[in-house]
Amino acid sequence: MRVFWTIITLCFLGLLTSCNLLKPESHTHPGINPFTHSGSERNMIVIISDLHLGADLSYSETVTNLKPLEHLLNKIRISPNVKELVIAGDLADEWFVPATTDTYDGQGQIGFVQRVAQTNPGVINAINAIIQDGEILVTYIPGNHDLGISAENYANILPGISQARDEEQGLGTYSPEGHPEIAIEHGHRYNMFCAPDPLSNQTVSPGSIQPPGYFFTRIAALHVAQNCHTSGDTLPTITPNTSGGNSQLAAYYYWETWKGLLTNLPIQNSFDEKIIVTNIDGVHGTYSVNDILPYQSTPGGVIDFTLFHGIYENWEQRQILNHVPIHIPAELAMLNATSNPFTDTQAATQYFMNPASNKRIVVFGHTHVSAFITSNNYNGLKSIYANSGTWIDHNPGQPLMTFVVITPQNTDTASQTYVKLYNYEGEVVTQMATDSLRY
Repeated sequence: MRVFWTIITLCFLGLLTSCNLLKPESHTHPGINPFTHSGSERNMIVIISDLHLGADLSYSETVTNLKPLEHLLNKIRISPNVKELVIAGDLADEWFVPATTDTYDGQGQIGFVQRVAQTNPGVINAINAIIQDGEILVTYIPGNHDLGISAENYANILPGISQARDEEQGLGTYSPEGHPEIAIEHGHRYNMFCAPDPLSNQTVSPGSIQPPGYFFTRIAALHVAQNCHTSGDTLPTITPNTSGGNSQLAAYYYWETWKGLLTNLPIQNSFDEKIIVTNIDGVHGTYSVNDILPYQSTPGGVIDFTLFHGIYENWEQRQILNHVPIHIPAELAMLNATSNPFTDTQAATQYFMNPASNKRIVVFGHTHVSAFITSNNYNGLKSIYANSGTWIDHNPGQPLMTFVVITPQNTDTASQTYVKLYNYEGEVVTQMATDSLRY
């Protein structure tokens, strides 16, 4: 059990910095231009995700990489072959904000979004220039770090942007026009800690959809801001309730995940101090760490919750509300909530091995892990999954500034649809992986 939870704890860091499946090794040359091909047709689809633009550069995860991102966007803008730029979630970041900071600074969500634009003018101006040129369609898909940001508020800073949203706030899946075999989404829909949660906290925060990952990240951001190495408090001991069934076992797993976070990312504050300032997207009040943690009155007794009570029990209904095609058992979802590879497997589970799906190419973001996996679908047809990675400044040991380019096939029966994964570190283009298929 200890070894298992050590692994789970390390995987949890994937909410912030993730283990990479691919490292750039070949095809590196400053002259590579990933946004052109030998023809004259404008048909290429570029996918980037996880930009994590903050409203304050003192705590934003993306600062150093802003200028390279601006340069890449300008390369996309002048391409004669790019048809569409897709931003697959986490454009702005309402989560990675130190717990003691008022995210909206009393100005509401519109004020926050406008501050993001003012703090990151190079990137926002570059996106707006692409939109205003009218040659390249720019499409945004919601992620978990910006799941509460409304379509209207994004349109306020990016007028004319196309938005691919589900009926439910905070989610979206997108197939570019003329290409129903392609699906692009952020990937948080399948994660118990990151998918919208309109059920668990309705008593204390009516209308809230923020999941536990929101609170995890607020505390983690405070750890980074404090540069804390020694915890200011001691975690209480919780022991398994062996007579409580699967629900209580899941509650214990949930506790272990929190224990891993607070052990690896300590903060200076005591756990009963009201430090987590919310008041965003339906979440109200100021909370302590103890308000978030499961608690137990007697050793081996019932493990209970203040926030997210029923998160295990309502998972099935939550998946219905979040339009998950193939439901994930609650036990599996709880155990894999901090596993990046598990998110990648959902491309196959939800799309390739789903007889109701016609998708052959799927692109996620979310994990901060650039990935490229070729497999066969339920009909034995070749299928490709790619993860577009992230643009945050620090992801130890992993490639940053990664993106995906899809070049669709044409009417020639010998033509193929190409999927390519690239890296832009040092403003040098590196082709990390490529494959093709015909649908």
